[in-house]
Amino acid sequence: MTFSLDGRLALVTGASGGIGGAIALALARAGADLVLTYSGHRDEAEAVAGAVTGLGRAATVLQADLGAAGAGRDLAERAASAAGPVDVLVANAGAGARRAWPDVDDELWAHTFAVNVTAVWQLTRAVLPGMVERGFGRILLVSSVAALNGGLVGPHYAASKAALHGLMHHLAPRVAGSGVTVNTIAPALIAGTRMLPGDDGPGSLPAPIPVGHLGQPEDIADMALAMLTNAYLTSKVITVDGGIYPA
Repeated sequence: MTFSLDGRLALVTGASGGIGGAIALALARAGADLVLTYSGHRDEAEAVAGAVTGLGRAATVLQADLGAAGAGRDLAERAASAAGPVDVLVANAGAGARRAWPDVDDELWAHTFAVNVTAVWQLTRAVLPGMVERGFGRILLVSSVAALNGGLVGPHYAASKAALHGLMHHLAPRVAGSGVTVNTIAPALIAGTRMLPGDDGPGSLPAPIPVGHLGQPEDIADMALAMLTNAYLTSKVITVDGGIYPA
């Protein structure tokens, strides 16, 4: 089934990565125009933009260092200036340097929270008033199963992703009556991303996965699109993890 988001503008952060790029293309196929952000991989973001325009939709590419002070607010302003009011926000960009807990220093902790939480809050706070005023909005936060089970990356990553769940649960009921939904998708062990570049088969899985293989970015994009086009779904964390977390 193809959902329609004709006339809507979607902002996807981290669109140069596998999951962000796949979500962007799913949104374009559903009729949305895109603002795509990247941090240090411009070529990949431009390739996604080319694919979006190939589908007949508009694409704007913006660089954003979401670890910088005020980066979320700045990005929201630049996106609105370049392309117009944001109807759909997919906060996908994330920092996830893998460290054992004794090796997580204050600098890594602060940077991870700056990218994964503070910038997301700033973006959300900037776009929500317009969504409420227009009577339509979709916010999808990209979390991780690590927020629920601690994960493999480290305490900084798990804690930052868990913070997104609290943010979602606070905001969702307060804007639901204005036609705005706020949800979270929590993937785990997805191939074709910078955390897991490839899928070499069941014998090389980094952790046991009940379905027996890594997920693909398109698996996350399919669920993301379903969540973004469902007006009755809000304040929910949906895990897409091959059965790792039984919830």
